Amino acid sequence: MKKFKFTLRLFLFLGLSLLVAYLGIYVYAFFSPKLELTNLGKIFIYDNNGQLMYQGSGSNDWISLNDISDNLKNAVISVEDKNFYHHHGFDYLRILKAFFLLAKNKSITEGASTISQQYIKNMYLTFDQTWSRKIEEALLTVELEVHYNKDSILEGYLNTINYGEGNYGIEDASQYYFNKSSKDLTLEEAIMLAGIPKNPSNFNPVSNYDLCIERAKIVALTMLKNGYIDKNVYDNLFKEEIPIYGKRKQNNSQMIMYYQDAVLKELENIKEIPKSLIESGGLKIYTAFDMNAEEKMEEAILNAMGDEENLQVASVMVNPKTGGIMALSGGINYAKSQYNRATMAKRQVGSTMKPFLYYAALENGLVSSSSFKSEKTTFNFSSNKTYSPSNYNDIYANKDITMAAAIAFSDNVYAVKTHLFLGTDVLVDTAKRAGIKEQLLGNPSLALGTSELNMIDFAQGYQTLANGGDMHELFFISRVEDLDGNILYERKKEDDYVLNSNDVYILNEMLTATSNSAFNDYTTPTALSLASKMSRKYALKTGTTNTDSWSVGYTPDLLTLVWSGNDDSSEIDYKASLYTKEIWLNTMENYLGEDDKDWYETPYNVIGMVRDGITGESDVSSKNNTVFYYVKGTEVGTLNGN
Repeated sequence: MKKFKFTLRLFLFLGLSLLVAYLGIYVYAFFSPKLELTNLGKIFIYDNNGQLMYQGSGSNDWISLNDISDNLKNAVISVEDKNFYHHHGFDYLRILKAFFLLAKNKSITEGASTISQQYIKNMYLTFDQTWSRKIEEALLTVELEVHYNKDSILEGYLNTINYGEGNYGIEDASQYYFNKSSKDLTLEEAIMLAGIPKNPSNFNPVSNYDLCIERAKIVALTMLKNGYIDKNVYDNLFKEEIPIYGKRKQNNSQMIMYYQDAVLKELENIKEIPKSLIESGGLKIYTAFDMNAEEKMEEAILNAMGDEENLQVASVMVNPKTGGIMALSGGINYAKSQYNRATMAKRQVGSTMKPFLYYAALENGLVSSSSFKSEKTTFNFSSNKTYSPSNYNDIYANKDITMAAAIAFSDNVYAVKTHLFLGTDVLVDTAKRAGIKEQLLGNPSLALGTSELNMIDFAQGYQTLANGGDMHELFFISRVEDLDGNILYERKKEDDYVLNSNDVYILNEMLTATSNSAFNDYTTPTALSLASKMSRKYALKTGTTNTDSWSVGYTPDLLTLVWSGNDDSSEIDYKASLYTKEIWLNTMENYLGEDDKDWYETPYNVIGMVRDGITGESDVSSKNNTVFYYVKGTEVGTLNGN
């Protein structure tokens, strides 16, 4: 009897304690500041002209609940939270059921979050599964329920939820997927939209129509069970394919989301912007984005790739004078793959590493006409180690060739000889000074680009070359403001001359040799096929490994990098090289147009001399004559390193 009384008192005490705590939470919530819903989670991204290019977690026009289709509201409530209008933020029966199923199945088979909880989680919180996050979610949910009625909560939820393909809010989604207002949605369209937030990347009809319909049928079944539709209506749903619009009135690009993702990632790394402010929203983000550049890049990629199904492409366009990233694509189609190969992947860069090697050579006493013998060579090292680099298709000059010719032909033997002549640490140091952050190993093959680099990291190094040795940190975001226009962050432009401008100029001139017919000899320059389509001078280097193909080139006004390869790093064929060259050239030509044909001004301390491109000798009758550039005083002779 005593034991029973003790147990009864214990339960009464615990029950009373829980009741007091419960009431205390609601009192705390009641006196807490009212959550702001209409600006909740809003992030506006602007291009380099101050034009709005993207808006996340909210829509320009906050749609009243009365202007949203009843079909949509019923579908959402049915599949997400059937007791929405009957609880105070938490569905305790669903929570108990979820715990029961967890204990029974040893895995989570059914969620218990209400619409109120999901709204708070999506707008204010990270998705970390930690107790502190769950407690914070619970407290904010109570605050939401205390300060707002159910219609206001549902209205806010529908205006901010992620519907995939960069659409946040039901009105954006309705216009994008079906080209109509949310108040005009049919039952089938409403059911499809209601199913998307469960997995926006996979359940939207643009990414995967079949998966979207499968999910929609699950939503429809919940509507049948909850009495929103009858059996006859249910049986006749989705008998015919639903037309999908899948376009925006503006910025209708299938690659632009890669840029937007990169912006939001950079935002997270700006220490001046608190994480809490990013999560709660209310930010205006001004970027270096150039819509014209993005359109020209996307057009070039899609035209070149055609029906190619296996290869992926990534590309980035940079303003060398500022470091601003003007355009970016992390893949061919964001709807099919959100993996951003430009910002996340590391790939072998091949011969596109060589310009940093040859800059180092110029800085350390060699000149553009310095020669090494191009022949099949085995290099011997200590501990009986050897290294035998080979040229493409095993083609060798079997004679001395100039540095300019080695660039034109992308001669691997010449590159390794130069690399070893300088000392392998010199290239490591030069790449680091140019801005490449990846830790490179000074091995013999580094000159041939066997190290793996990220495209943005690699672009940082090339920006320094394209800007005459003046390095600017690459950036997406130039300024961040709150919704009242107060500046929270502004990027400062700083000059950092890390490379010698005379040597960079000479290198840039040598990089025009890749499309210069004066270098036709035992083989042809690597980009000669592009020469007839070029309307101006370009510094250009291509690079191909068994798994990766690159084309990287620039003028004083534009730097573009293009990569193609397979995500699984399987081998590629010759077509990949053709694709990257075509994409690179068309991107550059179409963006720069006919007017912008600037080239680098020759430094006062640099002179040009006509010489044979292959031998470097002065021969007025040579068919290979071209202009070599030298720092004054170094043009008298050449330094041979055979």
